[in-house]
Amino acid sequence: MNMAETDRFDMPAAVPAALRGLDRADVPMHRHVSWRAGGRARRVYTPADLIDLIAFLRSLPPREPVLMIGLGSNLLIRDGGFAGTVVLLHAVLGALALLDAPGVPREGRLRAQSGVACPKVARFAAMHGLEGAEFLAGIPGTVGGALAMNAGCYGAQTWERVERVTLITREGELIEREPRAFDVGYRHVEFTGPLALGEHVWFVEAVLRFDEGDGARARARIKEFLARRIATQPLQQPNAGSVFRNPPGDHAARLIEQCGLKGYAIGGAQVSPRHANFIVNAGGASAADIEALIDHVQACVAARTGVELVREVRIVGERAA
Repeated sequence: MNMAETDRFDMPAAVPAALRGLDRADVPMHRHVSWRAGGRARRVYTPADLIDLIAFLRSLPPREPVLMIGLGSNLLIRDGGFAGTVVLLHAVLGALALLDAPGVPREGRLRAQSGVACPKVARFAAMHGLEGAEFLAGIPGTVGGALAMNAGCYGAQTWERVERVTLITREGELIEREPRAFDVGYRHVEFTGPLALGEHVWFVEAVLRFDEGDGARARARIKEFLARRIATQPLQQPNAGSVFRNPPGDHAARLIEQCGLKGYAIGGAQVSPRHANFIVNAGGASAADIEALIDHVQACVAARTGVELVREVRIVGERAA
């Protein structure tokens, strides 16, 4: 990694060979995704820290499928499960700090590892007199997930605040890049290097830049955003956040509601009566129920409006036999 000493969390010179994390086999994944549905993973590893994650990736067979999960808020694992290794990162890569260097003004920069929950970043920034991070309070995921999909809400997006990122490769090597190394758009991030995000390389840290300002004003804005979420989203039921991207100049929720799909259900999965761009587990939903409902909504909206809705949520794994 090409970083100054003041810019880094603890990184020893050598990576120990012995693994220190929790290694389990045949793990039910409904406990680790916010929809509370889905199959089992053949193997689940919870690293002790970033150094242990490096060692673990280096220990894997070259063809082993790997899935990194934060809070599991944008993910559906099919009922047949995931025939590979899942790595759980939430709270493991949990370092969050102001980024100061001797003789250099702080300039509103902070460093966050990918397992930090986005709302925590919003609160941390506000408590340190920074503005511009408040929108992160409305994102029900981690920094890693927000980077991977350019998550946003309330008129702001994650990559508007990114100064640089650190990624880890499938071989356990760390690389640092600036935003110009990525093709970034609305709910879209693609690494322009030779490796594919989410398959061979993952975000592990980011330096984010916010504005020096009024912490009290930022905290008030966070409260306002959270009150809006509570009033408009089905937070009491398992869900994965917004299911579809908003099409240009329109809102997915408006199109879904226009098609009369609010409250429509397949098995235990239901289009939320509160917010049409949310699909909730109304009780006992399988991953197949949820995926079938996603497909049904897409087909109905396309047939009745001509708009092809694009999923925000990622679907992985095998269908049940």
